Amino acid sequence: MNKDTQPKPQVLFLCTHNTARSQMAEALLRKHAGERFAVYSAGFESTDINPFTRRVMAEVGLDLVGQYSKGVKEYLGKINFAYVIIVCDRAEKTCPTAFPSISRQRLFWPFEDPVAFEGTDEAKLAKFREIRNQIDARIRQWLRELA
Repeated sequence: MNKDTQPKPQVLFLCTHNTARSQMAEALLRKHAGERFAVYSAGFESTDINPFTRRVMAEVGLDLVGQYSKGVKEYLGKINFAYVIIVCDRAEKTCPTAFPSISRQRLFWPFEDPVAFEGTDEAKLAKFREIRNQIDARIRQWLRELA
């Protein structure tokens, strides 16, 4: 099997609700290394993607059309993930240490929940931008570490 026909490593970003951090991480990793990885996101309690998430991602040229909030059960037993990257404290506490669909690594990258931030719409938008930028920097760092 040559390099072009080998399947891409599958990466799952996992959060509590799959409305902000994991959605951002999914889009950002796809942007930076979509040719190297198959990228997914999910939550333990999925709801709708937060409108601020869509807005701050559009600001950096990433349209989340086609992305939606998914529950982790959508993938369990169906996809063998090379990496499960947990992006919030609550999901870290909820996620079993022996995740049945992980073949390589379970990583923990905690980011503050921008959805929980209280303030004006402008202040909330600033918090979402801050978290988006932190996630982007962490993904870029991880890609350098893997190189």
